[in-house]
Formats: sequence, C-alpha cells, structure tokens
Amino acid sequence: MPDVDLNTDAAGVEISAEASEIRGQGLQSRGGINSSSGVTSRAADADLLERFRNLVAYVRDWSQTGRDDQKPPEGDWRVWLLMGGRGSGKTRAGAEWVQALATGKAARPGSRIALVAETLGDAREVMIDGVSGICRIAQSNRPDFEASRRRLVWPNGTIAQIFSSEDPESLRGPQFDYAWCDELGKWKHGQETWDMLQFTLRLGDDPRALVTTTPRPVPVLKALMADPGTVTCRIRTGDNAANLAPGFLSAMAGRYGGTRLGRQELDGEMIEDREDALWSRAGIEALKLRDTGPLGRIVVAVDPPAGMGQGSCCGIIVAGLDRAGRGVVLADCSVEGASPAGWAGAVVRAYRRFDADRIVAEVNQGGDMVSAVLRGIDAKLPVTSVRASRREMAAGGAGGGAL
Repeated sequence: MPDVDLNTDAAGVEISAEASEIRGQGLQSRGGINSSSGVTSRAADADLLERFRNLVAYVRDWSQTGRDDQKPPEGDWRVWLLMGGRGSGKTRAGAEWVQALATGKAARPGSRIALVAETLGDAREVMIDGVSGICRIAQSNRPDFEASRRRLVWPNGTIAQIFSSEDPESLRGPQFDYAWCDELGKWKHGQETWDMLQFTLRLGDDPRALVTTTPRPVPVLKALMADPGTVTCRIRTGDNAANLAPGFLSAMAGRYGGTRLGRQELDGEMIEDREDALWSRAGIEALKLRDTGPLGRIVVAVDPPAGMGQGSCCGIIVAGLDRAGRGVVLADCSVEGASPAGWAGAVVRAYRRFDADRIVAEVNQGGDMVSAVLRGIDAKLPVTSVRASRREMAAGGAGGGAL
C-alpha cells in the first residue's frame, strides 16, 4: 500500500491510530506475515487503499469535522462576528467560509471577495498560506495565488483580493459580494478601513462579511457588536483542544487562568471597563498576587439579597490577612437568582473550600434570619453578624461592602 501524506493540522480529527491499523493490514497482505505463495493480494491492497482514501476524505470534509460554532449562523445577518481565543479555530472557520462561497453548492461563479488583514503580510501568511489558510484547506478547486496582483483566482472565475488596514484608501474603487476580515481588533486604522469596506459590499443579492478576531475593547468592535445586523459568536481556545499541542492548555491555564489577559486571549471575552466603575480592571490586575503566601486568618463575607428571583444577587467574598496585615481577596463566590437555601449552600461551600475561620454576614436585609439560614445547613458554623453603616449604605446600597 503506498504511503499517503496526511495533513491533520487543520483537519480536526485524529486518524493516526486507524491509519496505522490499515497500514499494518497492508503489510500482512503483501506476504510479510503468513504468505505461503509470496504473491501480494492485489484485491486486498485495493480494498485497504480504498478504505484509506475514504478515511482521508472524511478527515478533510469540513461538514463532518468542523464544529458547529465554526460554521455560519442561521438567519438574516450582514456581519458574522466570530470572537475567539488564540488557537480556537477562527482562521479555519474563515478559510472554510470563503472556500465554500467560492466553490460550494450555492457558489456563484465569478463572485468577488475581499480579504482584509492588519497587514498584507498577515493576509498572505495567515489567511492564504497559513496552516489553516485558504490554500492549505482547499482540497479541490484550489485557487491560484497571483502575488503580483494580490489576489486569489478560482477555476470558476471567483476572485478574492487582499487588503491591509494600513491603507484604508485602497478600498476605494473595488466592489465585492463578500468580505473576510481577520483580527479587526488590532487593525492599525480600524474604523477607517471598516468604513471603506462597507461601501464596497454592493454586489449580489446578499452581501455579507465575516470578522474573525481576538476581542479587544476598541470602538470599532464595540460598535459592531451593538449593530442589529451583526450576529456575535464566541469560541474558546479550549474548544479546539484536539488540535493543540499536548500540555498547551494546562500551561496557559496555570500562567494566565483567571487573569484579564487569559480571559481575553484564551476565553475570547471582551474585557472592558465601565465609565462609572469605582475601580478599573487595569488597577485590579496590578494588585493581583501570584502567590499569597501563608494567611493568618480567612473569612467568608456574605451580603444576602433583599429578595428572591432572577435579578437577586448574594455577594460572597473570601478574604484573608497576610503576614504584613494586608487584606487579600481570595475568591468571589457570589451567586445570582438563588433561594435562601441556595445562597446559604454557596456560603458553606466557600467556607469549607478555603478552610475559613469565620463567616461574616451582613444582616441589614435579613436580620437574624441570615444566621438562622446558614446554621440550618451546619449548626456549628461560626457566624458573626454585622450591620452596614449609614456611610456604607449610601455609597454601595444593598449589596455593598460586607467587608
């Protein structure tokens, strides 16, 4: 059986075990094992080769191997905004979308597609020639890249031109049916380039654009998310674990898990500050400790809600004192929409998880009922009741600082 070069980097399916089994059977059919006549069974080899080809075809069939969150959403939309962490499969989703527009069952020969990246180099090295780029994933009807003209040309006449956010004015003149924009969050002239692109989407019956990007709180992205014509989807790096190097996710989680950078670069979250916030995220990040060291005392502070229902929130904070006497916040275990038994259970779990010394409960909203609910779960809980001062109530209101 002849060797077949398989590229599974972008395929999303692990086939090495089955491929090895097929290869092993091929060796046996050649007479390397138990072949009395020494004549290779051509029929057996042909059968194994067909099985191998079917396996390769399955691996390379995006309709079978692509995740649902990497495929275009249903419904009427003008912009599909796909925000995701590093290595989550954004580029593969974009390349497959473009290839389907150019060569799929519903493709219109001669369509025009814009490919826009931060730089022309990014467009070529990531969107076109990258591991998950268009030319890499196209198994049939592969386009030719005409570098001098900065375009891809498919056999059916469909053309994709590449553009850079460094030169928004280059989008004056051409017109397109579709556009794929990569890493809009870090474009040099994001708003200007995006605006110029909108004027070019004037061909066909349903011009559309796909934006694949790691989220950043820049005005152009925030405005796009608020646009009613945008469908926003989010994918996490962990969703693509099968295609990432062993140990990568655990290493990233250990180093960046729970941090602002990790939530943005791994979980695909848009992290931004509220204008009326008392503290900025940058300020909070600057105060974070990688290692708190031994703590002399740990308490769980609970600020119960005034009522029940979907909008209610019970504030639960775990904090301790280090050797220097500084307060260190260990966790926010707050719960929303929980019953009294529900939030009390969350308090007790936090108490046991951190081996806390005491529970401090604010009783402005519930009086003695707060301690009674907590001790209803564990009668031996050390609970101290406190009342918020008038100053704290004026500053924070209900849900203010139990600490």
